[in-house]
This record gives sequence, C-alpha cells and structure tokens, in this order.
Amino acid sequence: MGLDRIQLSGKEILDKDFKTGIRGYNQDEVDQFLDVIIQDYEAFHQEIERLKQENAKLKKQGDVPKQRVRSSEAAPAPTRQTGQVNYDVLQRLSNLEKAVFGKKYADS
Repeated sequence: MGLDRIQLSGKEILDKDFKTGIRGYNQDEVDQFLDVIIQDYEAFHQEIERLKQENAKLKKQGDVPKQRVRSSEAAPAPTRQTGQVNYDVLQRLSNLEKAVFGKKYADS
C-alpha cells in the first residue's frame, strides 16, 4: 500500500460536516466515532514514519556485514582444532543414540 493512495488527512476527517436529515444520525455519536478514527489515523501515520526511519537505519546497517565478510576472507583457514570439536560432537551424538535406542541401533 503506497502512501499516495491515502485520501484523507486527520484534519480533513476532523473538519468533515455531514448533512442532517429528519431522522439523521446522532451528531455526538458520529463526532465521537470520528475522533477515534482521527486518533487511529494519526497513530498509523506515526508508526509509518517510525518504520521508515527504522528501515533506513537497517539499510545502512546492511552494508556493514558485507565489509566484515570481506575482512574475514583474509582470516586463516580452520585449524585442526575445529576438526577435533566436530569429532567430539559426533562422539557425543553416538553415545546419546546408544543410550536412547540401545546398543542394537548403534551397531546396525
């Protein structure tokens, strides 16, 4: 939904006068309802502005990780320690499978 599709402002809603008929709507009730609409309308407008600012901020932050990735390309290759950690994790997983499913499952 683009902001260009919004047809009314809070002031236009506030200034709107309705014609009254013999059995028309209760004017106080209509005014109260329009007051609620105006409050919601202004809250939506404020939220849209806040989200625009947050979006712009996040777009600026989106450039930062790209720079970090480039600088990490010069980092040394993973050492043997990483392989050892992976082995330890696999060993623990194997032990857990044996404990949960029994020795038959682990041997098959």
